Amino acid sequence: MQRTLAEAMETYGPVMRRRFVPACKRAGIAFPPKRLLLLAFKDEKSLEVWGANGGGRYKLLTRYSVQAASGSPGVKRRQGDRQVPEGFYKLTALNPSSRFHLSFRVDYPNKDDLAHATVPREQLGGDIYVHGNCVSIGCLALGDASIEELFPLVATVGLKNSRIWIAPCDLRSRPAPPADDPWVARLYQRLTLALKPFRR
Repeated sequence: MQRTLAEAMETYGPVMRRRFVPACKRAGIAFPPKRLLLLAFKDEKSLEVWGANGGGRYKLLTRYSVQAASGSPGVKRRQGDRQVPEGFYKLTALNPSSRFHLSFRVDYPNKDDLAHATVPREQLGGDIYVHGNCVSIGCLALGDASIEELFPLVATVGLKNSRIWIAPCDLRSRPAPPADDPWVARLYQRLTLALKPFRR
């Protein structure tokens, strides 16, 4: 279905506000948040939404189940490996006319992925999204009902104020899986340290 961002916001903005206005109030932060951080845990098939005021601490707003995420623990290495990336990513584009209902893009490959690539840049792949529907070949599929809440929140907060961290598992409560490369082991250490303040 072809639609503009304005049309998507008109349709799904009220859905988002019903979820996140009360969530922000419970968390003690203003709506809309000034900053947004999504924490995705591949093994648990979970995505947490954390919001913050301008200079304040992040607070947990809600949690979604990931309906589909192909691959296994481990970073994405190349196009076609069906892996969901792992690391610290920006969000770079909103797609209100996605084949998977609504979606926003993850900036894979990022600097880490490029610095440690084992194939040429054009073979690394891309087009990694968080989207609706319940199928995945490297993306995070949340289902339509969840993306109808989250997509307009990301649009409202703004891409430049939103981030996503993707971990192989919930490193706050579990050890990292074995890494097949020293840089992946270092990435898992960085993720583990970065996640420590995000206690539920």
